[in-house]
Amino acid sequence: MPKYTGGEIISKYLIKEGVKYVIGIPGHGNLPLVDAFFKDKDKIQLIQPKQEMSAVHMAIGYYRITNQPLCVFTSIGPGAINTAIGLADAFVDSMPVLVITGDTHVHMRGKGVLQEIERKRDSDMPRILEPIVKRSFQVDTVGQIPSIMQRAFNQMLTGRRGPIAIDLPIDTQASAMETTIPNPLERRVSGRIWGDPTIIKKASALLKKAKRPVFLLGGGVVTSEAFDEIKELAEKIGAGVVCTMMGKDAFPNDHPLFCWATGSKGTTVGLKMTSTSDVLLAVGCRFADETASSYKDGISFSIPPTKLIQIDIDPHEIGKNYPISVGIVGDAKVCVQQILAELVDYSIEYKKTDYFEEMQEEKKKWFNFLDEFRDDSKVPVMISTVLREIRKFFDRDAVIVTSSGNVQAQMIQELEFYEPKTCITAGGFSTMGYSVPAAIGAKIGSIDIGKPNRQVVALIGDGEFMMTISEISVAVQLGLSNLFFIVLNNHGWIAIKDLQQAAFGEDRAYGTAFEDKDGKTYSPDFAKIADGFGCYSEKISKKEEIIPALERAIKSNKPVVIEILVNRNFPFTGSPAAGFWDVPPPAYLKERRKQYEEEIKEEKL
Repeated sequence: MPKYTGGEIISKYLIKEGVKYVIGIPGHGNLPLVDAFFKDKDKIQLIQPKQEMSAVHMAIGYYRITNQPLCVFTSIGPGAINTAIGLADAFVDSMPVLVITGDTHVHMRGKGVLQEIERKRDSDMPRILEPIVKRSFQVDTVGQIPSIMQRAFNQMLTGRRGPIAIDLPIDTQASAMETTIPNPLERRVSGRIWGDPTIIKKASALLKKAKRPVFLLGGGVVTSEAFDEIKELAEKIGAGVVCTMMGKDAFPNDHPLFCWATGSKGTTVGLKMTSTSDVLLAVGCRFADETASSYKDGISFSIPPTKLIQIDIDPHEIGKNYPISVGIVGDAKVCVQQILAELVDYSIEYKKTDYFEEMQEEKKKWFNFLDEFRDDSKVPVMISTVLREIRKFFDRDAVIVTSSGNVQAQMIQELEFYEPKTCITAGGFSTMGYSVPAAIGAKIGSIDIGKPNRQVVALIGDGEFMMTISEISVAVQLGLSNLFFIVLNNHGWIAIKDLQQAAFGEDRAYGTAFEDKDGKTYSPDFAKIADGFGCYSEKISKKEEIIPALERAIKSNKPVVIEILVNRNFPFTGSPAAGFWDVPPPAYLKERRKQYEEEIKEEKL
């Protein structure tokens, strides 16, 4: 029987799981593990992020293209804690990633060695990460590692998926034992969870009777890859289809039944369809506050009288925020297949119904409204203009990555996605700093699934870009092309400025502009910085410059940074809020705000 160190067991097990990359930064707390990766470097490649949070985002971007989780490794202390934001983002969005954090020797726990957290409990790193992982493991001996690796992958990839953390003391990385590397499939749960047939029949009967059916699609549809089944069922019963931000690419956005988004970042058509539906089929979504317009009755939803059918892999989500008529615990793909089997002899000619005509009219109203709101002559350009030009230029299967802020809201409201797994966005944790590393991961993933020329586009605000700008070095180091970082520069946290003014009054805009000591607007020259990293770069500000700049960039065979100056003057900064989101101003402002609004009204008159 061969003899392996703890680090070698991990490296060889990852290879058996099909993991092609480990992402991390070497440190004194993980050098034996790094040495094991060195010995297997012909089978597993090390990617060098510049910050550990970014490593997790890269792994998630890769997973969302390939369905293959990656391993992130860190040293002890600060490097381990740096993963917390990435892990929280993955946890909220139910994304699997394995994070292995180095730690002090088992026999030295509690002595306060370099970078140890120990004043309340010895080697207390697992407790720091505990709330934001699906499961954590703390290794005490090398003999535990084979079992822990198997269990970690089982936990990550079954049920509601999520991140796993392993706390790995340095001596367990270096200690050796005689063992064979386990076969992942020997202990791997396989198959999908089917819905209870009796409950499936109830759901099918409700859908069959529905006059105004609507489907609400969340990230669970994407994870389950239930795309074809959802489309077939929607066409069979003529249901309007609305997506959450995590399910934005779960249904072709140019399909006649697509009704865009509901919620605070929704559209008038989406809000109309979901609030007036008689039967709502929700698949793999959480009914978070943004989707539900802060649960204000009649804005996003009217449940009841709307009858809710909810399908979710996690029973704790069913009925959590709204009462259900039918709740089905199971995998989205097979549960929709079961409903299709119940409705095999049922279908309608949905294009001949008044309900279908209503959908088309409501969509026309929304886009007419957006056209009136847009002003393509503005310099600097509006974000809406940028999105329109980007959609014209990039391929239908281009992957577009966003995180939070105005560009994410406008992506949901305005940008079409045609194919599954082409929209990657930070969902429920609304994580800034996500877009750059996630786009790098998505590009590597696209290469690995046989699409080396696929375009990957990160749409990033200037504030967010400064959080992880260092990671463009990874794109240059790896020689990635057809990877675009489009920086929408409005010199501040302008999404927050817009929210601040909407909630607190137009006289409120504090702490959101980037200014120098003299009060002048400040911004780094991102195009010059990107050039210094080794990227192709340009800086532009007009509509007519966008496509020519992209045409030049695509010929460069380098990672690309296009800095676009965008309008920072409300209302040309973002898109209109169609729904409702509860951001209450303090009590002392309410009377002042009312008086201020009356004064503004009088001035306009």
